[in-house]
Amino acid sequence: MKRRDASGSGRKDPSFRWGRRRAWLAVLALLCGGCDLWYNRIPSPDDLWHVVPWFDHMIKAKYVHPYQTSAVPRYTPAGTVPVTGSESDWSAEWTTGKTTTADALVNPYARGAGDSVTSAGDSAKGAGRVAAFPPGPDVPVPPREVDAAGDTLFLTYCEPCHGAAGDAKGPVSSRIGAPSLLTGRARGYSDGYIYSIIRYGRGVMPRYGDKVYLPADRWAIVNHVRKLQGEAPLGPEPAGAATGIPPAPSATGSTGERPR
Repeated sequence: MKRRDASGSGRKDPSFRWGRRRAWLAVLALLCGGCDLWYNRIPSPDDLWHVVPWFDHMIKAKYVHPYQTSAVPRYTPAGTVPVTGSESDWSAEWTTGKTTTADALVNPYARGAGDSVTSAGDSAKGAGRVAAFPPGPDVPVPPREVDAAGDTLFLTYCEPCHGAAGDAKGPVSSRIGAPSLLTGRARGYSDGYIYSIIRYGRGVMPRYGDKVYLPADRWAIVNHVRKLQGEAPLGPEPAGAATGIPPAPSATGSTGERPR
C-alpha cells in the first residue's frame, strides 16, 4: 500500500523508504551472521567422513603410499618398476676420479663377453668382472638391431656436440668445446669408461642415464662410437694428447641426481 505525504501528491513517504532499507540491512546482517555460524561454529560433515573407510574428503584425505611398505599391493604395469635386481650405482666412485668399477664393466657385444643385455637387471652381470678385451675400437660387428639402435641413439643425443662422425663437427661442438671421439685419448678409454660417461656425464657433458636409461641402449652407443673409431684412421697427434682424463662429476650438476 502506498503512503501519501501530507501534501497529497501521491509520492512515497521518505520514512517508508528508509524503513525498507533498514529491513534489508537487517536481513543482510542476519545472513552474514548465519554464514559465520555455519562455517565456523557448526561442525563440518567433512570431519566425520574419515570414519567411513576410503570415503575421505579430498582436502583431508588419509593417503596410502603404495611404496612405503611391502604389505601394500603394487599393481604396476610390467616393466615400470624393477623388482628383480637392478644396476648398481658407482657415481660416488666416478666423481672421485676412480675408474675401477667402470673399467671392469663388460661390453656384452665385445669379443669374449658372451652375455646379452636386454634389461637393467641383466647389465649387472658384467659388473665386477674383468673385461675380456683390451680398450680400443677392436670389437666385432654387433647384431644388426644393436647397430641400428646405436646409430639412432647417437644421432639423437650425441651428434649435436660430437658430430655425426664423432669428429667434433656438430652444430654446437665449437661453442662448448666438445672433444672429438676419434682421438687416441678417446680410443684408449675402456668401453666401461665410455658407458659411465654416458650414464653420469663428465665436465661440460651432462648425464644421459636419465634419458638413455636402458643399459642395452647405452652399450649400443658405446659400440657405435667404436664403429666410428674403426672407420676413421688415427691421425698424428702431439705428445701427451692420448693421455686419459680422470672421471669427474658433470659441471652441469646432474651427476649427483637420482641415478638411473
